[in-house]
Amino acid sequence: MKSTRESYGEYLVKKGFENKDVVVFDADLANATCTKLFKKEFPDRHFDMGISEQDMVGTACGMALTGKKVFASSFAMFLAGRAYEQIRNTAAYSNIDINLCATHSGLAVGEDGATHQCIEDIALMNVIPNMKVFCPADDVATQKILDICMQEKGPKYIRLGRNKAVDVYSDLDIFKLGGSNTFGNGNDGTIFAVGNTVWIALEAKKELEKRGINVRVVDLYSIKPIDKETIIKCAKETDKLISIEDHSIVGGIGSIISNGTVTKNGLQVFDRTEYVIGKNIIIENKNYIVEINYPKVKSKQLLAYTDDYIKNKKKEGEKMMKKRVDKPFSI
Repeated sequence: MKSTRESYGEYLVKKGFENKDVVVFDADLANATCTKLFKKEFPDRHFDMGISEQDMVGTACGMALTGKKVFASSFAMFLAGRAYEQIRNTAAYSNIDINLCATHSGLAVGEDGATHQCIEDIALMNVIPNMKVFCPADDVATQKILDICMQEKGPKYIRLGRNKAVDVYSDLDIFKLGGSNTFGNGNDGTIFAVGNTVWIALEAKKELEKRGINVRVVDLYSIKPIDKETIIKCAKETDKLISIEDHSIVGGIGSIISNGTVTKNGLQVFDRTEYVIGKNIIIENKNYIVEINYPKVKSKQLLAYTDDYIKNKKKEGEKMMKKRVDKPFSI
């Protein structure tokens, strides 16, 4: 059992021996991010930029443009937070092939305190065009997700943790871009988790089984792109959807699931206060469910169908149903 930051450091060393183009950047935190392991073996390929995360990202992007396989690291708060503009306008805008590996994420940082407890980095990275976002649960997951990142082009954000991570995977488990892994096949509910909350979700699954409640756990390690097919399948097959994450509920995986996918029995949930249907018709701060033949109905068709229904006009094409939900789905 080891922390995902330790797994990251060990991975860098392995790849450093395999590929002379691997270079690593850090911002005065090599001991904590574990890039020190790479620095010990390849001091001429490790660049410590000091407490200057913006400079680090900019310089790392420049190095990537020369064809190097670049990894840049700092704490999540300082990489996703302080260097946000450079990540957005330099790395993502130009679709530069760079691996942004942020350690010490979430509240689990603990005694480092509130200034270091980054609970918004998933939200920040998820909204950036071209960015891919990952969050491994343990050592095996970290190694395999980093393998994906070595193969994929463009900017990637990998969220790592400070504390020891309970092992939940074996070397036989498969990881892929846009994938997820499901534990169990219970139909009473689905618990979605990422990173250090996966093993917590698995422990909860065991406790629930003792009470006759059978749930499945889904590790959404690929946050962007996310595994919509599995989410939809779980929504259709289980009674409840629950997310558990070391992140703000605003913009976290719960928000991503509810805002961007079909969430309940093949129904699309609209929970936006300013969701415009047709001309000047707004669904207010309520949840409405519209039955659609997902994913065949395109957005313009959906708007037209819903507009007709709201106005009580003749319905054509897709058979639809609309009803008000008193309480929003909590995901």
